[in-house]
Amino acid sequence: MKIKKVLKNVSFVILLFKMCIISGQEIGAQKRIVIDVGHGGKDSGAVGINNIQEKDIVLDIALEILSINKQSKTPLDIYLTRYSDTLISLSDRTKLAKALKADLFVSLHCNHSDSPNARGIEVYVANHVFKYTNDATWFAFQLQATLNKELGFKSRGVKFANFQVLRETIDFFPSVLLELGFLSNLDENNYLYHTSNLKFVALTIFRFIQKK
Repeated sequence: MKIKKVLKNVSFVILLFKMCIISGQEIGAQKRIVIDVGHGGKDSGAVGINNIQEKDIVLDIALEILSINKQSKTPLDIYLTRYSDTLISLSDRTKLAKALKADLFVSLHCNHSDSPNARGIEVYVANHVFKYTNDATWFAFQLQATLNKELGFKSRGVKFANFQVLRETIDFFPSVLLELGFLSNLDENNYLYHTSNLKFVALTIFRFIQKK
């Protein structure tokens, strides 16, 4: 276990080093986006009705966003905080985004509730007022409206919270945390269970970011 932990830490340091080199290079007018892929490794996040795991859903969506971006005529400069089933600390996620000098930080998650009736999409912004609070809030309102229109999920609105990944980034670039429906809700759980739906979610998110 100690060896695995060391290897994981070494791998992340190497990734961070490479990203720092890249961040020093000019890449035209491309927007640099960091997609924070929630949870990973031993941290499964929320577990759905049929045992689907939040960490897998958000990773599938993030990897699909990368795939769509590569095929785009006007690709963005997109990086993920994890590319596999690995647990990365919250502080390492924000350090990576700051080292990359991101233009936008989007953290992907799925929700869970004790009530099976809870449903819908939430977008969170840091409850600290800093340089990019207004930009993040406006982005969040537009994002939840777009997802509501395209996916048909109920919009639970934009909310403010003291999440670490938001708190540590909001003074550097706009950052939001997206809760893509409730795995404790039968309908939303079943929707997120299917790969074709995850691809559509990824396409919707990518198209929205591309227009911003």
